Amino acid sequence: MFNLGDTIKKEKALNMNAITLAFVGDAVYSLYSREKLAFSTDLKTSEMNKAVTSEVRASSQALFIDKLLPVLTEEELMVYKRGRNSKKPTKAKSATVREYNMSTGFEAVLGYLYVTGQIERLNYLLNYRG
Repeated sequence: MFNLGDTIKKEKALNMNAITLAFVGDAVYSLYSREKLAFSTDLKTSEMNKAVTSEVRASSQALFIDKLLPVLTEEELMVYKRGRNSKKPTKAKSATVREYNMSTGFEAVLGYLYVTGQIERLNYLLNYRG
């Protein structure tokens, strides 16, 4: 049986495909962004959707990870680089290749922290404003 929030050991997560970590990280960031808006505003859902779409787009993620790079641990930086440099199954739709690669690395870090249960660290990074 699988339960939401189940975790795996760091060693297993470090051996996971970086794109798989990014796949999970994409969902983590989307949920974080949606919850943040839902809990802090009275916007209509259509307005929240526009705001979330703006926040989770590759170009916005690239700007965010650029601020985070100096505070990433060595391990997180390794995961970021693996995600950034991995061969992607899809192409960027509304971002440059550089932005798309950076956003994939960002999502890989979030996915890694989530699957290993490092929620406190995940929240620190998500709320970092440098």
